[in-house]
Amino acid sequence: MSTTSATKVTSRPKDRLDRAAWMATIAGMSGSLVAIGLARFAYSPLVPSLIEAHWFSAGDAVTLGAANFAGYLAGALLGRPLAGLLPNRALLRLLMLAASLAFIACAYPLSLSWFFGWRFVSGLAGGAIMVLVATSILPHIPASRRGFVSGMIFLGIGLGIAASGTAVPALMRLGLHETWLGLGGLSLLLTALSWFGWPASAPPQGIAAPAVEHAPKHEGGVLRALYAEYALNALGLVPVMLLLVDYVARGLQHGADIGALYWVLYGVASVAGPVAAGSLADRVGYAVAYRIGLLLQAVAVGALAVSGNPLVVGAATVVIGALTPGVVPLVLGRIHELLPHSQTEQRAAWSRATTAFALFQALGGYGYSYLFTHSGQSYAVVFLCGTVALAVALGADILANARRRHHAGKPQAGKPVAAAIRS
Repeated sequence: MSTTSATKVTSRPKDRLDRAAWMATIAGMSGSLVAIGLARFAYSPLVPSLIEAHWFSAGDAVTLGAANFAGYLAGALLGRPLAGLLPNRALLRLLMLAASLAFIACAYPLSLSWFFGWRFVSGLAGGAIMVLVATSILPHIPASRRGFVSGMIFLGIGLGIAASGTAVPALMRLGLHETWLGLGGLSLLLTALSWFGWPASAPPQGIAAPAVEHAPKHEGGVLRALYAEYALNALGLVPVMLLLVDYVARGLQHGADIGALYWVLYGVASVAGPVAAGSLADRVGYAVAYRIGLLLQAVAVGALAVSGNPLVVGAATVVIGALTPGVVPLVLGRIHELLPHSQTEQRAAWSRATTAFALFQALGGYGYSYLFTHSGQSYAVVFLCGTVALAVALGADILANARRRHHAGKPQAGKPVAAAIRS
């Protein structure tokens, strides 16, 4: 009895998060909150006010939103090379500082190029943090707790969206200048909070990395399809990121305050999104959960394209808000399913997936900006394009996994559509 008890007592602490692990988790959540949650999403509820205050025209305001997407692509591409030049801890601190300073600089609209440059910097910080944050923290976390910590890190995105929907309207009562400064101050506070939480570059000796094994060819095909699907997923989400608040405020003529309320709804849903998505994946697997996520997103964005009913718009906002951060752990978990034994390949695959998402997010930002301007500011046309992208992604995922089953020697003839979605 004593031997068994002693084994249980000594093994249990290995599964617990110690003080350093908790600090690293909070740092990761703060990083995603500042550089992605706030730096990207706090801009959307500001679009109507930027236009009404004559800081920028409607077309320029949408283009400036796309500047963040372009920076995000640069950050996704440069994240790993930059990590080779600086220790992860120093680099992550620097990126959070850059995102915070970008907010402060945007309080002074000296010119369109000035504003564009700082929105680009904020996006660059977000893309690099997205690539680096999980791979910098998770090796320091016991394997049995990495799922929880991963969810907490990505929860920062949802918290940032929720904060942008609550803090921005409150700050806007003071003025646009004060709003940007307030966001910069909040970001600097979170940067200071996380400063000593980032872990050292080398993981603890007790946490060993698994052996490297290469994926079978048919798994590689599914991975390449997953990159394409994640890229199309970006095309589906960008219209809502750019235009939701403006659609409610100006398109449906409900005003900026009501538009901000819808963004709060979007933010509240986004806080629950990663946890709900992870719980679904635990029950049905990451492949099925991501397929369900694609279907729900396509229906929701399509609903925005065809209906201005407040209840329909509200329901679509909840679904898209939950899945904007919710798809991140689903795709990361799917990568881990396909590459279960290779931490190195997992990191490389996640970097490629993030880059694909960032590339099409940037292309979508500029493409939708052009389309919006040259379609007479038609929200329906832009939302319809997002719906088509998500539908194509869902079809591609079903097809790629059908081919995977075929290569693995599993029978697939005569399977109904419902069974194809489940498999």
